[in-house]
Amino acid sequence: MHCKHWSKAKMDRGLFGLAYVLALLGCSCLGLPLADAAVVEYTFNVGNLTISRLGHSQVITAVNGQFPGPKVEARDGDTVVVHVVNNSPYNITIHWHGILQRLSGWADGPSMVSQCPIRPGGAAYTYRFNITGQEGTLWWHAHVSFLRATVHGALLIRPGPDKPHYPFPTPHGEATLLFGEWWNASVVDVERQAMLAGGAPNNSVALTINGMTGGHELAVRHGETYLLRLINAALNYQIFFKVAGHCFTVVAADACYTDPYDTDVIVLAPGQTVDALMRADASPGLYYMAAQVYQSLANATYTATTTAILRYEHDDATAEEATAAGTSMIVMPTMPAFNDSETAQGFYGSLTGLLPDGKPTVPLHVDTRMLVTYGLGVMPCSPTQTLCNRTRGSVAASMNNVSFQLPTTMSLLEAHRRGNVDGVYTRDFPDRPPVMFNFTSAAASSNRSVMLTSKGTKVKTLRFNTTVEVVLQNTAILGAENHPLHLHGFNFYVLAQGVGNFDARTAVRSYNLVNPQQRNTVAIPAGGWAVIRFTADNPGVWVMHCHLDAHLPFGLAMAFEVDDGPTPDTVLPPPPPDYPQC
Repeated sequence: MHCKHWSKAKMDRGLFGLAYVLALLGCSCLGLPLADAAVVEYTFNVGNLTISRLGHSQVITAVNGQFPGPKVEARDGDTVVVHVVNNSPYNITIHWHGILQRLSGWADGPSMVSQCPIRPGGAAYTYRFNITGQEGTLWWHAHVSFLRATVHGALLIRPGPDKPHYPFPTPHGEATLLFGEWWNASVVDVERQAMLAGGAPNNSVALTINGMTGGHELAVRHGETYLLRLINAALNYQIFFKVAGHCFTVVAADACYTDPYDTDVIVLAPGQTVDALMRADASPGLYYMAAQVYQSLANATYTATTTAILRYEHDDATAEEATAAGTSMIVMPTMPAFNDSETAQGFYGSLTGLLPDGKPTVPLHVDTRMLVTYGLGVMPCSPTQTLCNRTRGSVAASMNNVSFQLPTTMSLLEAHRRGNVDGVYTRDFPDRPPVMFNFTSAAASSNRSVMLTSKGTKVKTLRFNTTVEVVLQNTAILGAENHPLHLHGFNFYVLAQGVGNFDARTAVRSYNLVNPQQRNTVAIPAGGWAVIRFTADNPGVWVMHCHLDAHLPFGLAMAFEVDDGPTPDTVLPPPPPDYPQC
């Protein structure tokens, strides 16, 4: 399908540029109110909820009896306060995915990194953080076990009072779509079984859109433009998304504005968000919106597709005919092949960052350079892995051959703040892999010396305000795969991506130092690499990990420890009074 709804030139010269100029002037010409920053307060009651999907009744963990959970809405400049009360049978934490948490690392949420978990039985913790310099679509989710499969929701940040407009044409309406996965089982049991066996978890049985395995409906009016806020909340699968007969203009990714990008397919890795304009300009009728699994792993066979319906309002005749004819009159989009890596990487690699004033913001001086290999491996079965094949060993995952192990007695952030990290973590995460080999060769899977990894709780310490460049290199051990890597506490520039082994002599010529996309989660080509750059200006301990949840408990993570800055406003404050203890 040829998509030319909004050309970049038209948007730059027309409404797109006008909207941004009005925003800079603080004009309320579009009727949006100008008000002071506010405190936005919510209460999350976490507990059991029984729901039915696919004819099966299942007890899940949910917030406020909702699946997905409640939508959190705020503006840039607001303070968000969320009281979380845990009445579920499991430990819980909530991560505010993509929120930078400037000097509020205690509210970041990853279990045993920024906090000990909130215990069952009514224990509570209040997350408080300021939203500073951010707007767009983010989300929140549990950061314990596989619980984020059902404990998640949208987090929408609108422009603040000093910039009340989007830097694109104001849409007539908007809709939030969360893509997820569904198991006819307890997701905690799914994870536990995988860990006991030392292997991959059972596949989900369906994809969901806004918690439904089918039947969700979005009503539009002909000729109007809608902002679609797309969130991939799935545990383990990347998603192709299309709407039959319609095109999109991508305007933001991970709550960072992009140059307008026209496409008829959107690709999202777990953890990623995309904001896209869609013009309802097709013939009035009913159209399927489809989300389909994207598999990058060679020889993978699992796939799944779920649909929702786009319905044009005031088209009752078509709706009645479709009802009479079943679903045969609803138009289905032509989806990519489930393993179409060319389409996936074509989308991921085509986005560029918006420069409102035309000036690049990429830091050009680099203080710390790292080459970090990541992927799967093996290690001996532990005594607790009672279903593990002792001859083959357990699947493991690592970064620079360190399989990350969370502490058990104290969170990383608390140990950092106390200044006594002995017994909690060490500061010796390597800048390079311990062994250099042909990272993307299939032969690596037959070389026991590079397959074996070991556990450790190692961090990389960074001086405040230093610029860090990290080359993230996938390995082919046990199979090359597109891994989405998420960094807490920062947005980063994606300077370049490629396939094969990273070669600095040739790769540096492809660096985009003018308008690279910014992300908090980057999907790196299977058997390939990406170069990211960020400034370590946020004191605390920030984990970087694979957002395929099956890989996190196996150790595909590391952490950055960022020192305090030289002034009081660059020093991490003490934890709040209700900070959970282990």
